[in-house]
Amino acid sequence: MSFGALALIVLAGLAGPLLAALPRFRVPLVVGEIGAGVLLGRTGLNWIDPGEPTVAFLSEVGFAMLMFVVGTRLPLRDTGLRGSLRPAALATVLLLVLAVPAGFLLTVVGPHRPLVLAVIVATSSAAVAMPILQGLGDEVLATPVATFGTAWITLTDIVTVLAVPLVLATGVLLRVLAGAALVLLAGVVVFVVLRRLRRTEEIRTLRKMSKARGWALDLRVGLAMLFGLAALATAFGTSILIAGFTAGAIVAAAGEPHRLAQQLVGVAEGFFVPLFFVTLGAQLQFAALFESPRALALFGGLVLATVVVHMLVALVLRRPVALGLLATAALGVPSAVVAIGFRQGLLDPGQAAAIVSAVLATIATSSVGGVLLGRRMATPPTE
Repeated sequence: MSFGALALIVLAGLAGPLLAALPRFRVPLVVGEIGAGVLLGRTGLNWIDPGEPTVAFLSEVGFAMLMFVVGTRLPLRDTGLRGSLRPAALATVLLLVLAVPAGFLLTVVGPHRPLVLAVIVATSSAAVAMPILQGLGDEVLATPVATFGTAWITLTDIVTVLAVPLVLATGVLLRVLAGAALVLLAGVVVFVVLRRLRRTEEIRTLRKMSKARGWALDLRVGLAMLFGLAALATAFGTSILIAGFTAGAIVAAAGEPHRLAQQLVGVAEGFFVPLFFVTLGAQLQFAALFESPRALALFGGLVLATVVVHMLVALVLRRPVALGLLATAALGVPSAVVAIGFRQGLLDPGQAAAIVSAVLATIATSSVGGVLLGRRMATPPTE
């Protein structure tokens, strides 16, 4: 890999902010990044080779960073969520129950992995939905509806992320389970050790010196934690998805300094995550989507099933339908399924393009749900 190729990938990643800056359309960053990858990759000009070893490794780092960012967006320190945990857990269980038969139905047009499809249908993304919800204002965020929605999306995000390595396992399931459990246990140990160390006077002094002298000590420790967990996950045959998500959840639960969160997310979203989505787009062959009626049917079926099951959960629990639409947002889980599925040969090009297209559709649906929810909450109830 040359510096020219790296510069091209970074420049391609700028398509995300440029499209997102359009005032009328509010295009999510990921749309521009994947689109640029499609244009420059196998579907288009073939200027980016996603299979080149260095590009592939940097994309793996970007995937870990993506899941780290997803983990940091979990509102784990929000005390208002505690009262909503029980109904949110019920909503998550009901969502999974409805998603499983949908996954089996989708195998008619998709890969013969019903639980993989069920996880894609059921997932929600706090990284996408929470900024939409927060954009509705503090008054809306303080309502029981928004508190329930936050807890529901958070729990569903956690459960489906943890399920991905299991449903995609092609080897010994027990080894995958053991690897995932070990990574989670290591994350708990790291969390406890960091909390205790930061209460000591010596570490406080060292961190003050780092802040004053620009050593970025917290950033170095955070990256070491992320890559250490990723190494552990790789060694035991489980996905780095678990490692990145666990590292991000540690940051969210520990209440790290705002400075550290900005630095870590800056490194991720400024370089590694756009690189991941550009190279993901470069792998896709969208011509295969439009050439295959089954792939097009998979795209439509995923979008329809995702919207229907989330709306049904909202209706059954007597919550606003708009909240169900907001919860359809998907990002980390389907991206992981495509990235891992490509490496393991579980997806053909048409199926991968269908899943990514469904992701973009759910992000648009979630945005519509946010708008409708904002209007509903702004309208005074009639007596």
